[in-house]
Amino acid sequence: MGIFLVFFPEEQHFNSSTPSSTTSSLSPFKSPKINAFLKRTNSSHIFTRAQSTISVCALLIFLTFLLFTLSSFEPNNDFISSHNLHQYRRYLSQNHPKFHTKRIWNPPALQGLGTLYTRGTMAMNELVICHVSDSVTKKELKLFLRSYHRSGLASKSDLLFVFNSISTIDSFDDVIRDENDLFLKLVHRYKSELGNGSKAVDFPASFDVTRFVKSGNEADKGESIWGRKIKSNNSSFSNGDNGTELTRMCYGSVVGFGIGELDPENSLSGFLDHVPMNLRRWASYPMILGRVRRKFKHIMLVDVKELLLLGDPLARVKNHTPESIFLSSTPTPKHSRKNNKPHRKTINPALIIGGERGVRRLSAAILTEIVRSTTRQRHNKKNSITESTLLSQLAANEFLQKSIHFVSSPESISEPSSLSGVALANMTVVRRGNSNLDIGAVITKHICSFSIDSSVYKDC
Repeated sequence: MGIFLVFFPEEQHFNSSTPSSTTSSLSPFKSPKINAFLKRTNSSHIFTRAQSTISVCALLIFLTFLLFTLSSFEPNNDFISSHNLHQYRRYLSQNHPKFHTKRIWNPPALQGLGTLYTRGTMAMNELVICHVSDSVTKKELKLFLRSYHRSGLASKSDLLFVFNSISTIDSFDDVIRDENDLFLKLVHRYKSELGNGSKAVDFPASFDVTRFVKSGNEADKGESIWGRKIKSNNSSFSNGDNGTELTRMCYGSVVGFGIGELDPENSLSGFLDHVPMNLRRWASYPMILGRVRRKFKHIMLVDVKELLLLGDPLARVKNHTPESIFLSSTPTPKHSRKNNKPHRKTINPALIIGGERGVRRLSAAILTEIVRSTTRQRHNKKNSITESTLLSQLAANEFLQKSIHFVSSPESISEPSSLSGVALANMTVVRRGNSNLDIGAVITKHICSFSIDSSVYKDC
């Protein structure tokens, strides 16, 4: 810390015009006028000097406080508040022509954080949390959203994306918004047909559209927790010839959060040289799950890069306790099946389903286990731990089994070898894999085989 030097003006002495000897000899006999003048001069000089000293000290204190404040400020590039992000996007749209037509301001999703892409028509009981790494492409996210909409999950759950960075959010904004708009447009088309007196069997659809169209009483389940509360009357159509029964659309919200918003301090950075997305996501779950606590009954964690949702996996946890956790397995490779010995199944961390309480406890346990494992393996490579290993250790932990009920899913997530439009309806979860099968082309062909679907989607 620097040393501050305070300089004071030199003391000005009163000099008499008489010689020193004379002054010395006359000092005991000074006149009253001279004494009064000297007293006024000394008091005025002392007051001026004290005032200068106080001013200099006050200035030094202010500069010290300012320098201390500036030196202690450390900006965090990973954490940018949602409000500032929205202001930045608005600035770009107003001042840069190339952003004017592409950037659309989105409101925050929850308590000033995140982005609200689509606000659902009512409160949902299920939540699907998907983590999106930097390696995910726009084409992969587009296919994930399109399959998600047709799985029926959008009629009973909210969809929450956790992005790796702010740049990831910006690059996927248009994809998410476009797919949501096209899906809602498609549902509106089907809903209009139902409102005109048609029946669902009269026109084929690529998904069960009746899940998204419900009566007014059936759809009255409260307001969505995402975004600002807005009282809005959904447009309703008469269902039937008499027009007495009103129907309304029923779909969940779509929101997104940057991982820097949910884990601003990057909690695992002190234990790992480089924290990958698949591990850091466990540090973000406690924050978001704590904010939506008791709002959802069941939660599903999904890896967008690895899986596609073609059905409703949440149905398997419907009749289980809130502490239940379903862990899926990966098929054992053929070259490892020798001598007919039993092999321990490998847990696939790309899909985890359970009750709200069980998922919260599991996320906290995995976060603790990551820290414990990295501390034990200081002499080894720090990033050698895997999610599958951590989940296997926790599932075998007798102490943790008292608070979490682990259930092994009977079906494993397999990579498709062949698919057709008919087979898509019977599948729940599909692994993208590295096979020669272009599953995206199969799904697109299936969707475009229906007249109303093909009239909505531009790539048909």
